[in-house]
Amino acid sequence: MMLVQHCVHSFHLRSIRPTTVSSRMLLDRSSKTALWRLFSAVSDGVEKKRVVFLGTPEVAATSLKKLYEVSQEDGSPFEIVSVITQPPKRRRRKGKLEPSPVGKVAEELELEVICPEKAKDADFLDNLEMNIKPDLCITAAYGQYLPKRFLAAPTYGTVNIHPSLLPRWRGASPVQRSLEAGDNPVGVTVLFTVSKMDAGPVISQKEETVDDNDTATNVLPHLFDIGTELLVDAMPDLLSGKITMDSATTQDEDSVVQAAMIDSGEAECKPWEESATTMHNKLRGFSMWPGAFVYLEVGEGMEATKFKLLETQVLDETADPTDAVVPGPSKKDGLRLVCADGSVLEINRLQPATRKPMDALSFVNGLNGKTVRWVKTPSE
Repeated sequence: MMLVQHCVHSFHLRSIRPTTVSSRMLLDRSSKTALWRLFSAVSDGVEKKRVVFLGTPEVAATSLKKLYEVSQEDGSPFEIVSVITQPPKRRRRKGKLEPSPVGKVAEELELEVICPEKAKDADFLDNLEMNIKPDLCITAAYGQYLPKRFLAAPTYGTVNIHPSLLPRWRGASPVQRSLEAGDNPVGVTVLFTVSKMDAGPVISQKEETVDDNDTATNVLPHLFDIGTELLVDAMPDLLSGKITMDSATTQDEDSVVQAAMIDSGEAECKPWEESATTMHNKLRGFSMWPGAFVYLEVGEGMEATKFKLLETQVLDETADPTDAVVPGPSKKDGLRLVCADGSVLEINRLQPATRKPMDALSFVNGLNGKTVRWVKTPSE
C-alpha cells in the first residue's frame, strides 16, 4: 500500500514516490479509449509522466478525483505523484484543524499531500525540484500565487482550469462576475500558467449556455467538470510535447476584462437606481458569498431590516415605480418589487437577518396586515 505523507510545513523530509494503484476506472470513456491505447505501448513498462495537482476547494477536489481515475486507466501515460493544497484550517472557533476538501480527497486516495504556507517557500520549492520532479503541474482554484521558480520546475509546464471564456474575466471571481454581468454563454478555459494572472496561452476552451436563473452555486462546479474533461482530452498532447506554450493560442490583451474580488457591499440591491435584471443577476453571481440583499421596512415607520434574497425572477411586465413591495395576484406568486425604471422583480424566497429562510407566502402570512417597502441604505 502506498504511504501517505500528511500536510507538513517543513520539507527537509525525503519526498515519497507513490506507486501505481492497479484499479480500473468504471466510467464510460469509450470515446477516448482508442486515444489512450495509442499510449499503451510506451506507457506499459515505461515510467509514467509525473503529474502534480494543486487545488483547495470542493470543485477542485472533484477535478482531482476525475484525474486520478483517468490516471488508473490501462494505458494512461501519467500518474499523480503529489497533491499541493492550502494548509488545514479551523472551520469553527476552538475547533480542530481540518484539511481542505482537496486535502481530504488526496488522503482518501493515498496520495502525498503537501501544504506550504506560501508557494514561494524555499524548502517547498527545493522539495519540488529535487524530489518530486514533476513533468506537469495542474492547478484548479489553488488560491496562491505561483512564483517563477515554481513555474520553471515542471518539464511540460503548469496548466490551469479557469471557469471563464478568457481573456474575459481574468482574476479571482470569474463565474460570479460573468453571472453578475448577465453573460450567456459562460464558459471554461484550460490554459498554461504564466507569471501574470490568467494571461497564459489557451490550450482549449468551451462555451456553455446557462439558464437565466442559474446561480454561481451550480454553475461553478459544472464548469469545473467541463474544464476537467477538456484537460483530460489534452493530456496526451501535453505530455508528448505536441501542445506547448508556443503552439497554444495567445490571448488578445485588448479583450481583457478583470474579475475583481468581491466586496460584501456590492451585493446590496438598490431598486432606486438598479433594474430588476441587475438585482436578479446580483443574486445569481453572489449566491455563494456574500448573498444579494435588500433593506425592507416591515410596518409603517419601523426600522429597516436587511433581507437576503434567495430566489427571484424578472417578470416580463412593467409597473409604475413605487417603493411598496406587495404580493402577486395569486397565492403562488411571490412578492412584487418595482424598480425606479418600472421593471418588476418577483421575490420567491427570502431570509430576514438572524432568522431562517422562508418562501414568499410564509412571509406574507406573518405580516398581519403590515405594509412592506424597500428603503435606501440606512445610515450608520
